[in-house]
Amino acid sequence: MDSKKVRAESTEISFYDEGKGDPILLIHGFAGSKHYWDQIIPNLAKEYRVIALDLPGHGESGMGKDKNSIEDMASTIKELLDQLGLDRVTLFGHSLGGYITLAFAELFPQYLKGFSLVHSTANPDSEEAKEGRENNAKKIQEEGAGPFIEGLSRKLFSPDNTEVNAKELEKTVKIGMMTKVEGLVSALMAMKDRPERNKVLEETELPVLLIAGEQDQIIPPEKTFTVSRQNIEKKVIQNAGHMSMYEQPEELVKVMKDFLAKI
Repeated sequence: MDSKKVRAESTEISFYDEGKGDPILLIHGFAGSKHYWDQIIPNLAKEYRVIALDLPGHGESGMGKDKNSIEDMASTIKELLDQLGLDRVTLFGHSLGGYITLAFAELFPQYLKGFSLVHSTANPDSEEAKEGRENNAKKIQEEGAGPFIEGLSRKLFSPDNTEVNAKELEKTVKIGMMTKVEGLVSALMAMKDRPERNKVLEETELPVLLIAGEQDQIIPPEKTFTVSRQNIEKKVIQNAGHMSMYEQPEELVKVMKDFLAKI
């Protein structure tokens, strides 16, 4: 897959654009990149136009601002869609990408055919989590990204899968190390400061898919499934932690395609 670039909000945004059909946009998680989706894009691109970007400060994208809020990143995605001439898409947001997806659904619902949170939550950070974000930001600034990325990457996978997914774990570390230090710090502060967005789930009339990993150590299913409504579908990926795109890629694609076929 070849990367493309556009200029958005005075910075370059790198992205994949594969396949033809109804457009879907994949938003990776914290310290990730568009490469998080490498294993599932070829399958999805058989039926859909699949766009996957590097968020500001991540992968091959620039930072733009010194600090990017969740809302800033949602606006960057709107700019990307505008430049690609896309007026309606389905968003799939993984973890941090889910926070951005909720902000996008709040700010720009007219662009959406539907949306999905993949191992994410509409809940805000707890006070303990906010303190952890602050401490991690200081640690990264003082020690560099290496120790933090190594520790984080192991928590992303189910404990049952760290050996069977050893290559994927190594790839996750490499992707994390591509993230700019300022990108890591900015994203940590954006996640710390994000508001609760359960109201978006409670009020949207759009089709919604909530995907949780059975063994997710970062965001367990009960933190993903915070709202129950007729237009909200809930799916648990068995034998997966926070990284079903690596741990159970075939099952994740099936769940995504089943949802897309209904909307």
